[in-house]
Amino acid sequence: MKKCLILFIPLFFLSCNQKSKQESAIADASIEIGVVRFDKIFFETPPDQLQKIKMEFPFFFPEGNDDAVWIEKMQNPLWRELYQEVQKKYPTNDKLKADFESLFKHIQYYFPKTKTPKVITVISEMDYDNKVIYADSLVIVSLEMYLGKEHKFYQFPKYIKQNFEENQIMPDVVSSFYKKVSPPNLDKKLLGSMVEAGKELYMKELFLPEAPVNELIGYTPEQLTWCEENESYIWRYFIDKELLYSDDQKLIPRFINPAPFSKFYLEIDNESPGKVGAYIGWQIVNSYMKNNEVSLQQLLQTNAQEIFKKSKYKPKK
Repeated sequence: MKKCLILFIPLFFLSCNQKSKQESAIADASIEIGVVRFDKIFFETPPDQLQKIKMEFPFFFPEGNDDAVWIEKMQNPLWRELYQEVQKKYPTNDKLKADFESLFKHIQYYFPKTKTPKVITVISEMDYDNKVIYADSLVIVSLEMYLGKEHKFYQFPKYIKQNFEENQIMPDVVSSFYKKVSPPNLDKKLLGSMVEAGKELYMKELFLPEAPVNELIGYTPEQLTWCEENESYIWRYFIDKELLYSDDQKLIPRFINPAPFSKFYLEIDNESPGKVGAYIGWQIVNSYMKNNEVSLQQLLQTNAQEIFKKSKYKPKK
């Protein structure tokens, strides 16, 4: 036992020292990100100057829509009230700019060829599936989706609006970035979906080291604690029910996708958060990265079966 402890301590400090050096190198990097408040420009521009905005931001004005559509939006009382609410929440760009610069320092450390993007904020149609769009040199953020979960405008189920918070902007940016750099997941088995979700969460952990762990997966602190305390139970359930290698697509909404709770079809359901399969996938990926010398890019290219086999994953008891 003493020999194991003696071996473990140097490895622990070596790992911590390496992370410290990485974070120091990232912090020393120089990056300048511009944040353009299109939401402010649009709603504070007189209708007779609409053409000027259309020329500057043509990608926001698809062909086929008459100018009357945009002018009506500029003047509509409900849209203007929403704009005022966004302005109250985000009166300046300072925090957004600082958060984006910190995030893209991390992204460019691990993906050096990544372009420094321009960030454009908008007020859109409350599409919670596309709160952030990353497109190479452009990041578009729909600020109306980050007013706080209790905002009066949100008529959504609790488990969805739970993450309509400012602290979810950067995790959502990472999710959108992940979709751009990760190869498509062709593995239809539950394990494949678990590991895919785990890769994304591991990327969030690397790129947002200061964020609370629960925010990375979109949990409350209590939901994260539930998963930590029940990790071995969840794993045993997956094994006993022979779910890991099942290609039943009904398992994805049960255990991977956002949901009010995970569906074990047991009394435990009402206590559980959604996405417990994603949580377990995250632990598998973390175990794999601790036990194998591979880069983030190599991780993204490695299939779920190999990751699981080499992870030596054992649930916490």
